[in-house]
Amino acid sequence: MKLAQAPSVPRVLLYHKPIGELVTRHDPEARPTVFSRLPPGRWVAVGRLDINTSGLLLFTDSGALANALMHPRYGIEREYAVRVHGALSEADLEKLRRGIHLEDGRATFDHISPTDERGEPAGTNRWYRVVLREGRKREVRRLFEALGRRVSRLIRVRYGPVQLPRDPAPGSWRALAPGLVRQLRDLG
Repeated sequence: MKLAQAPSVPRVLLYHKPIGELVTRHDPEARPTVFSRLPPGRWVAVGRLDINTSGLLLFTDSGALANALMHPRYGIEREYAVRVHGALSEADLEKLRRGIHLEDGRATFDHISPTDERGEPAGTNRWYRVVLREGRKREVRRLFEALGRRVSRLIRVRYGPVQLPRDPAPGSWRALAPGLVRQLRDLG
């Protein structure tokens, strides 16, 4: 009699990506990459963040889990804190909620709201929290640019149920608890 093996729980790392690092294994220009700071192993990035974006990036040792978490069919929420030059009008906010046509199709935020959570003086910049369910290339930046607004800072603060904690320094990582990994696995 053969006993069925319980499926193993994949390993998942939470990484606090700093501005200036690339999400690639090797860069021909020898710029810093996120993979150089990870522990030894075969890590797969769950999505990407461009060189000028910081915040939460997940890595897993399971290609199947990474693919499921990135696939648009599952509509996993990604939340960002966005600093924009100038305040948006109520009409601008409504356009972003209804959707804007970009060169690769219609894009929209599931949620957008002004926030002052970053604790910076108002000045000419304003912070917004946005949520979307796709991960198209530079989608958040392109949506604001379609309104003639420049994003001066972009931070991913949440991916599905995983929040970026306040304590890990940029460039550091930590392993997710098995319960949270199971929550991620159940999403895909």
